[in-house]
Amino acid sequence: MAIVEKKHVAPERLSEPAFEALSFPEKRNYLNTAGAKEKMDLILSDPDGKRLTAAMQPQEFFWLVKEIGETDALELVQLASAEQCIFLLDMELWEGWTFSEEKACQWLAYFMEGGEQRVHELLKYLDFEFLQLFLSRELIVGGGIGDQSNDEERFGDYDHTFDGVFMLSFKNSKHSQVIGTFLSMLIKLDNPLYTALMEGIKGDVDLELEDECQRFRTGRLEDLGFPPLDEALSIYARVNPATFELHDDKSLRPAGEGGSMMPLVAHDDSLLFRALALADSQLLIQELNYLVNSALVAEGGAFKEPETMVGILERVCGYLNIALEKLSGGDEQKAATQLSGEKLKRLFQLGYSIVLELKFAAQETETVDYATGKLLAGLKAKRPRFYRGLDPDGVDGYREFKEMADVKRAADLLSRLRG
Repeated sequence: MAIVEKKHVAPERLSEPAFEALSFPEKRNYLNTAGAKEKMDLILSDPDGKRLTAAMQPQEFFWLVKEIGETDALELVQLASAEQCIFLLDMELWEGWTFSEEKACQWLAYFMEGGEQRVHELLKYLDFEFLQLFLSRELIVGGGIGDQSNDEERFGDYDHTFDGVFMLSFKNSKHSQVIGTFLSMLIKLDNPLYTALMEGIKGDVDLELEDECQRFRTGRLEDLGFPPLDEALSIYARVNPATFELHDDKSLRPAGEGGSMMPLVAHDDSLLFRALALADSQLLIQELNYLVNSALVAEGGAFKEPETMVGILERVCGYLNIALEKLSGGDEQKAATQLSGEKLKRLFQLGYSIVLELKFAAQETETVDYATGKLLAGLKAKRPRFYRGLDPDGVDGYREFKEMADVKRAADLLSRLRG
């Protein structure tokens, strides 16, 4: 999830005709220098647009859509590959272990804007269990093959039928138009699938379906470098900073197909970035990607807002930087060696635990002063945050801890408050 190289900016921005004249590899390279809106506009105007879209990793495509805003990126979404679409759904429709039919209806409506062909392409890749879970939340199904009731009995208690066989009522009137439009496409595009889904919904095994869909989703995300929720939460296990020792037992190996979801440009001169540059290891970058993915999964709804995702990315880098500063004393070569030999998860836990000590101290401290009250409120949060009023620009807000100097400033102020 992290890209630590300096961002290469093209000396001049290309017009659409100039971009179109590039070779495909040149187009890919140029797009890596473009902002989100420019990238989308160039892709949509280019004859290779669908191919350029498909060349993006699912994580990269998801981040582009989130940066632009999903409603503004709908034309781009229609070019997405099936794998990219499934990743979008995996990110958007679940919060922890809970499935959101509200978000499912929203994204179904987006995909249907691409017409029957778009829906038909997607149906080939959606799990049957997912479709059954989603539709079971929206429909009551009666009738069916072999039903012996007369027409008056069959139609009496239901809203609609598409085939004179299954009688349907919509559970949520707000979603009825979207669901009805989808079903009218489904029965035309794949009648056997429609029949199987309607029969399945009558069986009503919703809870088992949700668990099964979550297992399928977890497996797909693991393949892309996102851990299961229980493993993700383990990055926040506490360690004792006073007795922490390096294990130096890391065996680097690829963590999923990976790739970065959102770019982190090495615009600062932190010890972490300098040490990463010295270590110069692609496997180490993959390990960092996996750690950031873990932090995102641990936050549950973090994928909903780009600003939240960036904040979590900065938190991971901040805790790693704090740990390296403590262990290496600021020596870049030592820090690079520690990055290569120690699991990043343990270094993250050390940085987190150092910051957590401030939270414990803040919980025993009270004040009536506005600025120090804001400092304490940030430290007492579930994930402690640094009060920006202590920064040179004096902004009245919060950010993630970045370095040991932040820890020292907060600790010194807490010490003065406690007398």
